[in-house]
Amino acid sequence: MDFRGRRHERGSNWTDPEIVELLQLWSDESVQIELESSLRNQRVFDRIAHILRERGIYRTGDQCREKIKKMKLEYRRIKDNHKMRSWKFYDVMDRVLANRPAITYSSLGGAVIAQQVFLSPPPKTEDSLDIKCEDISQSMLNPGEAPPEMYYGSGEDQETDGQSAMGPEDTLARVCNPVDSVRQRKRRQGGRISWDHGGAGCGGQGRLDKALACFLSWQRSAEERLLSLEEARLERELQAEERREQREERRAEQERQHELRLFSMLTGALAAVRQGAVNSSTSATTVAATSASSSLPRPRPGTPPAQAHPTEETTGSMLHTSVKASEMSKKASETLTPSQTPGRSMYLSNRGNSIRQQQGILQEGFVQYARDQYDDAHNPDGILNVGTSENKLCYDLLHKRLTKPDMLHVDPALLQYSDWRGHLFLREEVAKFLTHYCCSPKPLKADNVVVMNGCGSLLSCIAAVICDPKDAILIPTPFYGAITEDLQLYSDVRLFHVPLDCEAGGKDSRLFNLTVEKLEESLKKAKQEGIIIRAVILINPHNPLAEVYTLKEMIGFLEFAKRYELHVIVDELYMLTVFDESVTFHSVLSADSLPDPQRTHVVWGLSKDFAMAGFRIGTLYTENSHLVEAVAQLGSFHGVSGTTQHQVAQLLRDREWINEEFLPENRCRLKAAHSYVTGELRSMGIPYLHWPATLFVWADLRKYIRESSFERELSLWRCFLRHKVLLSCGQAFSCSTPGWFRFVFANQDHHLKLGQCVTRTLHTLSGLTQLFRYLRESDKAAIVNSTSLPHSKSSEQPEEKDGPVLDTALASRELVLLDCQASNAAEGLDSLIGTLRHQIRSSDWLEKNTPELCAGENPEILDVFKALLQRASK
Repeated sequence: MDFRGRRHERGSNWTDPEIVELLQLWSDESVQIELESSLRNQRVFDRIAHILRERGIYRTGDQCREKIKKMKLEYRRIKDNHKMRSWKFYDVMDRVLANRPAITYSSLGGAVIAQQVFLSPPPKTEDSLDIKCEDISQSMLNPGEAPPEMYYGSGEDQETDGQSAMGPEDTLARVCNPVDSVRQRKRRQGGRISWDHGGAGCGGQGRLDKALACFLSWQRSAEERLLSLEEARLERELQAEERREQREERRAEQERQHELRLFSMLTGALAAVRQGAVNSSTSATTVAATSASSSLPRPRPGTPPAQAHPTEETTGSMLHTSVKASEMSKKASETLTPSQTPGRSMYLSNRGNSIRQQQGILQEGFVQYARDQYDDAHNPDGILNVGTSENKLCYDLLHKRLTKPDMLHVDPALLQYSDWRGHLFLREEVAKFLTHYCCSPKPLKADNVVVMNGCGSLLSCIAAVICDPKDAILIPTPFYGAITEDLQLYSDVRLFHVPLDCEAGGKDSRLFNLTVEKLEESLKKAKQEGIIIRAVILINPHNPLAEVYTLKEMIGFLEFAKRYELHVIVDELYMLTVFDESVTFHSVLSADSLPDPQRTHVVWGLSKDFAMAGFRIGTLYTENSHLVEAVAQLGSFHGVSGTTQHQVAQLLRDREWINEEFLPENRCRLKAAHSYVTGELRSMGIPYLHWPATLFVWADLRKYIRESSFERELSLWRCFLRHKVLLSCGQAFSCSTPGWFRFVFANQDHHLKLGQCVTRTLHTLSGLTQLFRYLRESDKAAIVNSTSLPHSKSSEQPEEKDGPVLDTALASRELVLLDCQASNAAEGLDSLIGTLRHQIRSSDWLEKNTPELCAGENPEILDVFKALLQRASK
């Protein structure tokens, strides 16, 4: 593509790598000499632009020149303000413009690094021009051969690296005195010649040099004047742009405040309309109060008179609470309703009903997602799933490998019953694979391997053979929530939580830090409650924290289990999903010796590390032969098809594809997706745990819930789901602190960009929080004013707390508004409506806030408005 004919655009945006390449070319000494010696330097910048195009940066010469001018202006402005460290290119520009040593540049992580390449003395511009002449003999005025030709050219034509380091004085001296080694020898031999013979020859050359020096001086002054004018123009444009942005910000803030006032007035008007209906039903309310008071329990004998009968305030409070509860339930029914817990079935046993009624948040969210899945072509408005931990970045790599001819193989053995531990050829490949990638000090044995249809099946079988019904297993929280169902549904084994604190303090140097002391404390507490603990589950890398434990920490946990004769189930499902060299994963199988190898069981599968969750392959490695035999008895319920086992064995055998193609590309894509999601979280000011492992990020959204409760957390989760985003909330992982969410980033780029609706949801919640705070302050002021009015006993009641969930908070706020407006008899409906009409007519609020625009930009405000209209129309 040719950019030379394109019209010059002053507003072109330059990225940091492009600026680095431009400065590297512009700061070259030969380029600087050519720029100083030429008035019309467009050809220099055209040549720079040509070199940039060869490097993949498509810029015109005009754009390069304009960028250099702007950077010169920025350099002088920063230097005048003495803010040298506020601009990352300051040191680069200062070295060039202040004639400091030349530098080269490199880009690392978005930062510009200057490196000194060579030193050169600065030109002495203040010194006077010294024209050197010498006396020559008459015989040398007309030599036999022509003297060497002198010419003036560009820096790239006549200067080398050694010559370009010369200053202006040396250049002029060289022009006046070409190479004179022969003349100097003759001069020393023949003595000095009189000025009469040489003055005339050197005089003409001296006049030419003097004229050239005058021209260069005039050219420099002209260029400096032009540059100063250009700098002044750019400075004026910058100041005008800053003033325009400030005006836009002030205007936007005024519009927001104006809209908030209009909305508050509209709420007051609708509340006043509602008050008319309340007054018309006063008699019905009185009858209801009488029936409610008659239904109260009779006072016990000896009860004081003040407590024997309910007062009017108590009756009114009960009625108010009843109305509020009904409004809350109605509002909750209007929102996204969760899947209802099914009732008991007469066709099932107690255990069958218990299994049928077992429901978790992860399952509920996935059911909602399955009904309305996002699809680029068929359902672009569907639910975006960033809650299920799946790697969707490597389908192309897997498709290419799984469709090769060696995968399409069928023989009779694959179609027949096999060893329920798995085919021997697969168990051998799994043992070799784990030996290599777990860095085991000795080869692992195929007899210690069990293959089943997923790690969930393995956990269920292990729990069944090491625990009795109602026994428990220690597990730190938060943890992957599906483990609860894996252990309870079949084995009736419970989990005893080891809560981890979300705040660092004391001995804990990091958030959610697991220590042996915490395991000891939870085990002691379980024994005090009469609970039998049989094992402990450790997840490394952790789900959902993404934390990678060191081998020293893991050995400490294993030694704790050995002291109390506890089995240890180590979940290493994400062992190859570490995408940063600064963090290294160490499997427990890499230890020279395990504290208790007979009670240590390692679980791994293909769902996460190989992005093959649909293959349903899980592997168990344990040196306990008795446990292997017991688990194998359950293998008939959890077997894997023979053809699938063949494909997995072929995949694990292909080390060249794994090491050179799949793992490097997978880690590169995971790292890019992780950087994108964490960058979005940082831009929104959301804290998160930074671990370069697994497929997700554990983020802190506590500032978006109005109170620290799991009900509010669940409400925030449903709010995301209404905005077509499926996340996983903390209580799905048994987190001890509400407000934490898991964001899965292993998704396609266009899906991650659709995750902007997450940002929109959080901004909506922030706006609603400010609105509720504003209304609450207005309500409090109205309540204070209403206390001076007669017969306003309802206002003397203590203010009720907000509802348990965010979805019902609106109903409680509306009821408070109704009470306040009912008690304020001095303010009439006509005055409210008149003021509202005046405000609406005097602004463009209606034009900018149509229902269509509101539904697209701020659906939460539209829901509030519709709810108010529905209540006003009743």
